[in-house]
Amino acid sequence: MQTGGQRGPEIWLRGPVDNGPHAGTPQVPERPSSIPAAPRRFSWVATHGGAGVTTLTSVYGGQDCGRDWPGPEDPPSVLLVARTHAAGLASVSRALEVFRRGAAPAGLGLDAVVLVADAPGRLPRPLAQYAKAIESVIDVYRVPWVPAWRIGDLSGEPPRETETLARLTGAARHPR
Repeated sequence: MQTGGQRGPEIWLRGPVDNGPHAGTPQVPERPSSIPAAPRRFSWVATHGGAGVTTLTSVYGGQDCGRDWPGPEDPPSVLLVARTHAAGLASVSRALEVFRRGAAPAGLGLDAVVLVADAPGRLPRPLAQYAKAIESVIDVYRVPWVPAWRIGDLSGEPPRETETLARLTGAARHPR
C-alpha cells in the first residue's frame, strides 16, 4: 500500500497522514486532567455467613450488603466474598453460577471474588485446587489470616499481600 509517499501495511497507518508544514515535529501530549478520579465503589456480598464482609468494608471501604444483593442505592459493582474453607468455596461457586446463568438482579456487575483465609497457614491441597478452579473463571483477590482482625482490631494497615485489592477498592495504604 502507498499513501502520500509512505509505504507499509495498513495497520501502521492510523488516520490521515499529515504532510503539512509541521509534519515530523513531535506533538506535545495533552495534559491529563488534574481532577483526580474518584475511587470506584463496590458492594461487598457475602456468599455465606461469617465471610468477613463487615471487616473488609471497614478496612477497604465500599458498601456492606451482608448476604443480600445490592439495593438500588448501592453500588452495582459486586465483590463476592467467601472464606477459604470447603463450605465457603462451594458457596462462592454457587454464587458465580447465578451470575453465569444471568439470574443475578439486573444491573449488577460481578467484578471479582475475594477469598478470606479461614485459618493461618497454607490451604490444604483439595481446597487450594478448588480455589484455583475459581481463579480460572474470574479475578480472585486473597486476604490472608490477620490475627488482629480476629479480635476486632482494624486499626492497622491492610496486609501487604492485599495491595492489589487495596488499589482496586481505592483504599489508601500508608508506607511502612
